[in-house]
Amino acid sequence: MTDTDSDDAEPESIADRLRTHVSENRGGMLSDFVFAVVWVTGVSLLYDFAFSNTPQWVLYMFMLAGIPAYFGFFISLKMAKSGR
Repeated sequence: MTDTDSDDAEPESIADRLRTHVSENRGGMLSDFVFAVVWVTGVSLLYDFAFSNTPQWVLYMFMLAGIPAYFGFFISLKMAKSGR
């Protein structure tokens, strides 16, 4: 029988589950957040200054390019760390 099936166990609140999740994934969440902030800032600066005469869909395409850039960056980082 699992712990979740026992009647005497207190149900875990959403705040407790969130606190547990954040404590287990703190480093990964921080690096994801930093990447997102840097990417959005860089794209916004590029769009505002370097590509100021382009249509707005270019901004959206730059933002969407952040998805493969994110995975490419972290996969290459993982490969570099494993190659040491």
